[in-house]
Amino acid sequence: MNTFLKNTLILLSILALGLFLYSVFVENIFAKRLSPKDTVEFKLNDLKLEVFYNRPSKKDREIFGALVPYNQVWRTGANEATTFETNKPLEIKDVNIPAGKYTLWTVPKDSTWTVIFNSKQYSWGVNAQMQPMWDPNYDVLNIEVPVEKLDNTVEQFTIAFDNSTDKLYLTMAWDDVKVAVPLK
Repeated sequence: MNTFLKNTLILLSILALGLFLYSVFVENIFAKRLSPKDTVEFKLNDLKLEVFYNRPSKKDREIFGALVPYNQVWRTGANEATTFETNKPLEIKDVNIPAGKYTLWTVPKDSTWTVIFNSKQYSWGVNAQMQPMWDPNYDVLNIEVPVEKLDNTVEQFTIAFDNSTDKLYLTMAWDDVKVAVPLK
């Protein structure tokens, strides 16, 4: 066997072993995630906004007030902490937040949600006891937004940007609930 072929086989074997070990010890890259990762972006002129989050499904479960308790901090999605990133300073309900990366937390209630922009970066959304890893000492902004009841059910938790009315909103929808955070 020539040297090139032998070296290629060794390299491919090492690569396969590395993928296997990563899959076993870190994240199973071959299995479908129950709450898949997603990234949404908004670009307008020189403004760029990005949200990274995980999308749990309803699966015939009662969501708000049950799976996601009322009046408690929620990691706003599943798995890793949800992040919000802006390359420009923003104004949200008369509060300025500087350009940067934030984790996004919410406190769902029946008629309003508190949306929290937090400057600390967390590797995961909850600890081993399933409590949010959120530290209020790093809150940059807490905003109350009204809940909009939807006529149709949103099966998978969805975050989006909406500027259809010439105003920009960060929206979150799941089950029969939608909230919209106004951004300037």
